[in-house]
Amino acid sequence: MSGHYNLKSLIKAIRACKTLADERAVIQKESAAIRTSFKEEDSFARHNNIAKLLYIHMLGYPAHFGQIECLKLVASPRFSDKRLGYLGIMLLLDENQEVLTLVTNSLKNDMNHSNMYAVGLALCTFANISSEEMSRDLSNEIEKLLGSSNTYIRKKAALCALRIIRRVPDLLDHFTSKAKALLQDRNHGVLLAGITLVTEMCEIDEAVTNEFRQATPLLVKHLKSLVTTGFSPEHDVGGISDPFLQVKVLRLLRFLGRGDAEASEIMNDILAQVATNTDSSKNVGNAILYETVLTVLDIEADSGLRVMAINILGKFLTNRDNNIRYVALHTLNKVVGIDTNAVQRHRNTILDCLRDGDISIRRRALELSYALINESNVRIMTRELLAFLEVADNEFKLGLTTQIWLAAERFAPNKRWHIDTALRVLKTAGNYVREEILSAFIRLVAHTPELQFYTTQRLFQALSSDLSQESLTLGSVWIIGEFGDVLLQGGTIDDGEEVKPVTDVAMVDLFETVLNSPYANTIIRQHVLTAAAKLSARFAELSTANSAAQQERINALMAGYSNNLELEIQQRSVEFGNLLNMNDAKKDVLERMPPPEIRATIMGTVSERRSVGTTRQDKDTVVDLIGDDIGSAPANGAGSAASLQSTQDLLADIFGSSDVSAAPSAAASPTAAAPPRSAAQDIMSLFDSSPASASPQASSPPPASSGAGSLFDLVTPTPTSTAPAPAPAAAPRPAQPPAQQAPQLQSYPAYDKNGLKITLTPRVSPTQPGVVQILARFTSTAPIQGVNFQVAVPKTQQLQMQAMSKSDVLPGSTETQQMRILAPAGAQIRLRLRITYTRDGQAVADQQDFAGFPANLTGGK
Repeated sequence: MSGHYNLKSLIKAIRACKTLADERAVIQKESAAIRTSFKEEDSFARHNNIAKLLYIHMLGYPAHFGQIECLKLVASPRFSDKRLGYLGIMLLLDENQEVLTLVTNSLKNDMNHSNMYAVGLALCTFANISSEEMSRDLSNEIEKLLGSSNTYIRKKAALCALRIIRRVPDLLDHFTSKAKALLQDRNHGVLLAGITLVTEMCEIDEAVTNEFRQATPLLVKHLKSLVTTGFSPEHDVGGISDPFLQVKVLRLLRFLGRGDAEASEIMNDILAQVATNTDSSKNVGNAILYETVLTVLDIEADSGLRVMAINILGKFLTNRDNNIRYVALHTLNKVVGIDTNAVQRHRNTILDCLRDGDISIRRRALELSYALINESNVRIMTRELLAFLEVADNEFKLGLTTQIWLAAERFAPNKRWHIDTALRVLKTAGNYVREEILSAFIRLVAHTPELQFYTTQRLFQALSSDLSQESLTLGSVWIIGEFGDVLLQGGTIDDGEEVKPVTDVAMVDLFETVLNSPYANTIIRQHVLTAAAKLSARFAELSTANSAAQQERINALMAGYSNNLELEIQQRSVEFGNLLNMNDAKKDVLERMPPPEIRATIMGTVSERRSVGTTRQDKDTVVDLIGDDIGSAPANGAGSAASLQSTQDLLADIFGSSDVSAAPSAAASPTAAAPPRSAAQDIMSLFDSSPASASPQASSPPPASSGAGSLFDLVTPTPTSTAPAPAPAAAPRPAQPPAQQAPQLQSYPAYDKNGLKITLTPRVSPTQPGVVQILARFTSTAPIQGVNFQVAVPKTQQLQMQAMSKSDVLPGSTETQQMRILAPAGAQIRLRLRITYTRDGQAVADQQDFAGFPANLTGGK
């Protein structure tokens, strides 16, 4: 079987193929011919065959059978054979191949070859394919070649040393002294490779950085000569002398100056010189300027130099190139916490980026805008963000409404402005407002009696003109139901504007319009029925001319939903209908709620793509909020369909894995202190609703939340994620008997490392099989800061966690955290724990599984 004479004829034959089948036939025939030829031990034919085989390999066809022949070519005394043999080894082998051990001896021989180009071939091959074992075997040869008098060999040896310390960091000390000598080299290539090697050393081992800090003046001298040297044709790019070497020097200076004031002082002047003398009209100059900015911001530079670096980033924002603007915004996001005032000077330019056509730039500008808000500019920044909200893509709106509220809550100059901002957010993007924000808004209104008429009147007008915004509808209905009597009495607004009172007829008409709206869903209907019941009680108290007629309309409204196909709606209408006919109980049960406790809204990750904790039935609902008033899942049944998706997405965030189908399916990571019991929760006890209770049905989704539970959740969301509050009865129910005294509780050690010890104490209620209350106790022998305890359970179980009592654990103190697990009876409780904390300034992150509880803990036999 004879193949093609040479590589050229093979290429010609392959290109002449008209179909893929023809090409495969040619390749198979040629491969068979090459295999046969390898047996003849003809050196010339071997060279020719390997060349053809490498071309076949580049086309994607198997060529592994030529590996040994490449080794034979390397052993040939001819340079052309060695070159092709090493090329074949680099292409056909990698560091995981067993054949690689046979290459080590050939590389060692050629590293001592008299021809520098043969040495270069060996070094180049080593730098591409060396394994850990090969690196250990040949490290002495590389170290010796670093001291070679030949610049060509020194440069390649430096790159091989770079490969060695990446594969085997333990060998780093072998190259320290030789690397110092490379920094003094006058050859461009050697200096570039040497600086790259030293930078890698400093990145791998901080202890080595102190040894190289002595070379800071030398590096500054190199950089100064590059900046002040005129046109250098050999290494000139775009009129700038050797920009690659400048970038490498700047990057190394960043490591040497970090945390060292003396070294930073030495390089301050040259950094200022680079920043002022580099031409920014070309991309090459911008690359150097960007590296200079990163160096200035990372070292102990003086304030003037930092301001100049931030000004360079501000200048980047006006560049036409989208990539440069993006890089500038990304970097400013990192440094805004270091020097906020310097970044504030470029606020207008940053706000202009909100109108950029590139969505990535808009996103980065938006993140930076959030960080720039403070007490002095909150009005201006909020106005700009509200204007952007009107034209923003839907994926931005959820995070945008959240950040606007958080900024208003933190920096609001007065409550009137705070409420106006919230009203505008609800009117502009009511479908993209989190439950927690709506709850905080209602708490604010409840605590601002002087603005209750103003707020209720504005919400009445907004709802009358737009029924499509869900959060606007929910908030308006709740507030009109709660403060309808204030709206009936009328009044004036702060600026003296007289507002005509709204009639009771108009309120009932509005509620009927909402119920008949195409935008009304189960949650909205539940809230409207509850608010209508409250209005009936308010009308009875005021005894106006039309109050009796409107109460009858509300009774008829309730009766009309008594046969509704939705069980929750039907139950509410029947129970409220009976309650409204009990004049004595109606007034007490439906009286105005005490203002709930004001708490700061604490948010975690703001997802722009998914509605977190929303009342809407979104398949992308994800729980990634943390805070003292935020539950671990939607409090209503409408969100239960999304709970599985939410827990899986959250797990991916917690454990850094996309495969959560077989792993745990629920997780929580609270970080704020547990909230005390509020007045609204006391009222909920009238309806026999306990935040700690849970339905034992673990395998099926919970029913839609009933009674006034979901309504009250808008004000004080209960921490329960697995069971909704029950419906209000016509009269208060008798209190439940206390749970039986639990036996002696046993603690199980779950974690004991670095002085931090975590024990888990389970408690099972005899009246609720499958519900396990677990108390986690944290103790330490040394100060531990920022403890974050995250837990996940299998997807057949459900988990709800409260916040940790305190994130800092001190010696002698015990911090606690409560969690509750709902599992099928007889199921084994298995936990996956992730613990992050800081000890002695070092961040620690651990993950482990725990299955130490008894098997019959959930009621199994």
